[in-house]
Formats: sequence, structure tokens, C-alpha cells
Amino acid sequence: MVMGFMAIELVAGIASGSLALISDAAHMGTDALGVGMALAAVMAARGGATGSRTYGLYRLEILAALANTVLLFGVAGFVLWEAIRRWSDPSEVATGLMLVVAVVGLLVNLVGFRMLRVQHDSLNMTGARLELLADLLGSIGVIAAALVVRFTGWLQADSLIAIALGIFVLPRAFKLGRESVRILVQEAPAHLDVGRIKSSLASIPRVVDIHDLHVWTLTSGMEVVSAHMMIENDADPHSALDSARHLLQQDFKIEHATLQVEPQSHIGCTELSW
Repeated sequence: MVMGFMAIELVAGIASGSLALISDAAHMGTDALGVGMALAAVMAARGGATGSRTYGLYRLEILAALANTVLLFGVAGFVLWEAIRRWSDPSEVATGLMLVVAVVGLLVNLVGFRMLRVQHDSLNMTGARLELLADLLGSIGVIAAALVVRFTGWLQADSLIAIALGIFVLPRAFKLGRESVRILVQEAPAHLDVGRIKSSLASIPRVVDIHDLHVWTLTSGMEVVSAHMMIENDADPHSALDSARHLLQQDFKIEHATLQVEPQSHIGCTELSW
């Protein structure tokens, strides 16, 4: 439905001479592709770990979010370039056609936004909702531009809305892309203090050292920890392991942890080079 209306909006934008309408169609097309990738990633992730994919397909969600970012930057860049080019030489706009299509576009975007609200919260779905929110505001902007041009004759209103649409999406695209890259390079989540995690694990009774600690995000809302936990030679490894898992779950909301428990007399692990 969205892709079909996008095509109608694009044709109407060309026919009416409205850059704002064309830019709104471009945003809608990008959003439709982005939402499709988001839903495909969610469905693929449900398959779980199989064969050589020991972590399943969770990272598809992040790759889709990164692809959305690239598309958003491309659309925004084109819209800004074309709007600035047209500013000194504005084109005539058929405001009647522009207004009707923009109103229908607003309704289509409202339906799409409502449908996405029932999906689970994740980086990719957040990105898709942001894109649809941008389209909602874009449709409102196109309606406003059509009314201004129709009743005042100020043709630059069309380019002004197109520029606003392009600027509106850039910081949101940057934020989405930055978060996607952070996850792909396995940087520790911003809300987790790695030093505090290490000191908390080290404070468990009879734990003498924590090393080879890694904290990263597998996909949205799924943080992972791996570490070597050295305990006194006569300490109970089961008790230490249970205490560490409980601490990570209760204090840091980390459900997935891989912990290697080692006796104090064990040597070699602290010499890892990465």
C-alpha cells in the first residue's frame, strides 16, 4: 500500500511541479523499504541459532538499520540540493493536486505509524518509526506549502518545506547510524559502565581477579558479557558462578553471560593479547 501510494505521490509531484511533494514521496519510498527490511530482520531473528550461525540472525536488524541510515542521508541530500537550486528560480505549482495528494499521504502515514507502534521496541523499529514520523510531519508541511502558495502566490514555500524536510531527517539519521556502527564494532553499551561491572564481579566473596572481560550488544536490548573469573583454590566454583550471574542480572540487567571460572593457581589466561 505504501509503495503504491509513493508511486502516485511521485507522479503527482512531477505533474504538479512540487518539489515538496516529490521529496515526501522519496521519504515515503525510503520508509517503505526501511520498514520492509525491519520486519524481515525481525522475522529472520526469530529463527534462532542454527548450524554455523551460533548467534542466529540477530545482527540482520542492525545491518538493516545501517542501510536505512544510508538511504535517509541519500534522500535528504538530494532534496536539499534540488531545493536550493530551485530557490532562485521557483517553478509553478499546481496546488490543488498537491493538496489532495498530501492529505491522502498524511492518512497513509498515520495508518503505517499506528501499525508500527504494536511492534516490539528495537533499534531497527525505532528507526522505522522515526522515518514514518518524518513522513507525517512532511505531509503536514506539504499541506502547509500548498495552502501558502495557493493563497499568497509565494512559490518559494514549496522549496522551503523541501529544505525543512531534508534538515529534519539528518540528525535522526546520524543518531541511528552512530548507534548501528557502535553495535557492529562491538563497543560496550553506553549505559553500562565496564569498570563498574568488573569491580562488582571482583567484589564477590572469594573472587581474586577478573580478566578478559568483554561487554557488547548483540542486537537491540540484548547485552552480552564474557569474562574469566579467578577464585581461591578451595572456593566453590558453583557458588561463585551463581553469584556472578545473579549480580549481572539484578544490577546490570544482563541476561546472557559466559563466565569461565578458574582456580587461583591457574596460569596463562592473563597473557591474552586481545
